[in-house]
Amino acid sequence: MKIFVLPFCGRSGRPQVSRTRAQVVPTAALAEALAGEWAAQGEEIDNAGFVLRDMADFALDVIGTAREAQIEDLVSYGETDTLCYRADPGEALAERQDQVWEPILKAAERRYDIHFERISGVIHRLQPQATIARLRAVLEAESDFTLAALKTLASLSASLTIALAAIERGADVNALWHAANLEEDWQAELWGKDAEAMARRDRRQRDFAAAARFAELAQS
Repeated sequence: MKIFVLPFCGRSGRPQVSRTRAQVVPTAALAEALAGEWAAQGEEIDNAGFVLRDMADFALDVIGTAREAQIEDLVSYGETDTLCYRADPGEALAERQDQVWEPILKAAERRYDIHFERISGVIHRLQPQATIARLRAVLEAESDFTLAALKTLASLSASLTIALAAIERGADVNALWHAANLEEDWQAELWGKDAEAMARRDRRQRDFAAAARFAELAQS
């Protein structure tokens, strides 16, 4: 089912009445959530309150017009997935990475029948061509709206496997966010927390959760 949502508003937060086409979203649930963003506005428009609308804009205006390029950009997160790059064996950080990251990678390997190379250190190593081809096929099967959510999720987590896990029904989005930030948390434990960095992290976490919600609403 397709729902037309009016008026169409661009990223400025103001209705663009000169635009001729409607904003079309795939589910009633997403349409209602977009309407809810408008209902939550006060007398002055707050651009920060239109997170879901901006992702819908991205799905329509960017994914919809350059789908192949956007899929290739997403594939690149699989080629350099942060979960594949571990500290040297025996180090305490490596043990935590194995504990937290390995279940996520193994779940993706089972789900998509692929294999990821695990790398000690930061030197890039190519992933198997069959793995990359399979990930590309998985992405090609997704809607423009799900791809829009995945772009946000992958960019915030530096991981395609985390992004894909976050759009699964029943996903523990909070746990996935903490997995994506494992190394940052490790450094904070060693050297202490920085207030500015924590505020930035909180904003990014809200964006991550919103993207996962957007995907769920677009699939409802």
